[in-house]
Amino acid sequence: MSNPQILLRGQSLTRRWGGLVAVDRVSLDLAQGEVHAVIGTNGAGKSTLINMLSGEIPPSEGRVELLGQDVTGWSQPKRAQAGLGRSYQRNTIYPEFTVFENCRLAAQARYPKPWLWWQDAATCPDSGGAAHGAATRAGLADFLQRPAGLLSHGQKRQLEIAMCLATAPRVLLLDEPLAGMGAEETERMLALLHELKTGHAILLVEHDMDAVFRVADRITVMVNGSVIACDAPEAVRSNADVQAAYLGGH
Repeated sequence: MSNPQILLRGQSLTRRWGGLVAVDRVSLDLAQGEVHAVIGTNGAGKSTLINMLSGEIPPSEGRVELLGQDVTGWSQPKRAQAGLGRSYQRNTIYPEFTVFENCRLAAQARYPKPWLWWQDAATCPDSGGAAHGAATRAGLADFLQRPAGLLSHGQKRQLEIAMCLATAPRVLLLDEPLAGMGAEETERMLALLHELKTGHAILLVEHDMDAVFRVADRITVMVNGSVIACDAPEAVRSNADVQAAYLGGH
């Protein structure tokens, strides 16, 4: 891709917990039309990095830009309203609600109308339309009225992405969306990620290396809070430092 549009940028992000440096001067760009994967062993700093980008925790140093704006001091809800969607390692769905209701509740965060206090939120055409479109795009059109708790594991992960999409994000931060999936569910999710990247910038934190090397356009490798490589998949695969530190090469 020539001249990709950078939608999210982290610059020299550092996070300290007392004397521990969890993330050390990490810089990262997310471009529209790309899946950018972050890999590393447990404790490498991946979750801390994604939490700083999403606004869950503030950086000790560094800067976060979303759609060209400095959002370093913004809360997570404010970043979400500005176009940043986030999924988590653990399911954060409402199991007793239907797929549609889960997506509608997420959409209400994007389309709040407190001045229409007399209107039933369930009848709001904006949030309802966003919910239907998001569920359909995530491959759940046939399950709109199914209680979320009755979905398969893979479908629950699809629902989490649908809930993100219902907020009309430009940037998606996906934390281990393939965790616990079987082969067929993994294929569906990879197809969805490939389709979604056209209109989004996607950050993927994932442990399934086969899937990462299939779907990622760029890969950042973290070790002990620092970046040791950031390149195209084949360049990362052949990087001697990466092989020694992470992929098991000699």
